Amino acid sequence: MTEHPRIVFMGTPDFAVPSLEALIDRGYRVVGVVTQPDRPRGRKQVLTPPPVKVVAEKRGLSVFQPEKLRDPEGIRSVLAMEPDLVVTAAYGQIVPQAILDAPRYGCINVHASLLPKYRGGAPIHRAVIDGERETGITIMNMVPELDAGDILRQRAIPIDDRDHAGSLHDKLSRLGAELLLETLPDLLAGRIQPVPQDHRRATYAPNIRREDEWIDWRRSAREIYNQVRGLHPWPVASTTWRDTPLKIWWVEWSDARSDQPPGTVIGVGKDGIEVATGLGTVRIVQLQPAGKRPMKAEEFLRGRRLTVGERLGDR
Repeated sequence: MTEHPRIVFMGTPDFAVPSLEALIDRGYRVVGVVTQPDRPRGRKQVLTPPPVKVVAEKRGLSVFQPEKLRDPEGIRSVLAMEPDLVVTAAYGQIVPQAILDAPRYGCINVHASLLPKYRGGAPIHRAVIDGERETGITIMNMVPELDAGDILRQRAIPIDDRDHAGSLHDKLSRLGAELLLETLPDLLAGRIQPVPQDHRRATYAPNIRREDEWIDWRRSAREIYNQVRGLHPWPVASTTWRDTPLKIWWVEWSDARSDQPPGTVIGVGKDGIEVATGLGTVRIVQLQPAGKRPMKAEEFLRGRRLTVGERLGDR
């Protein structure tokens, strides 16, 4: 083992930042960072660097942003860094086989689920939406198949009933950095025996699509609550009111029964907007009309006449 292995880090969003900073702060030799290109963001479509790039440049690291890593130029540029180890965390592109084969210690990934459950790009959102009670971090060897490599280390944490995608993201990003630092010494010393995944138990967490955001009021109140918190604070659940989009930022749920059709407003007051579902009711407490900022239901109702008996979600 070299005393200071050359590490190339690949990552893009906020989730990857703690892992990169942990490597630097622990004194590992990060010789380069690969991240996605700058993208337009926000209403004004301002060209914005990914969070990993911002941190890498502040720390004085060289940054490479290939549009397509699999292109020959992208592969050559990474191999020119002569990595002994590649560490990835939510990079967002498939790593080509030529790069996977190059480092003497391999390529490892920090993944936000307990593999083989929730392979794919949205494991945090999907775990909350599905009402899971537990998730965690997996450090794994990378292979060409999606999140299918052998497991090096895993650690589980509970999903609290008040957790949402944002709070769980922050917990897991920190846990990922901690577990990465715990794993590396044993990996570099050859003390880890990788454990193959049971592919028969694999489930998948594809990226959130537009249709995943729409609330189906025929579902149970508990399922709708999980959907809302699984999409909070991004991209946020949606419904319609009077044929216009309405984002639903937060709800509370109840087993209370209603004889009204799902989506019917059954109560309006200071504490929120009560809506019938397929089983139980939900109370909308924070929402966002089209073209406006998020607001509490009480503020929304001050400027709008929403009445009992109206239907949400007819689109």
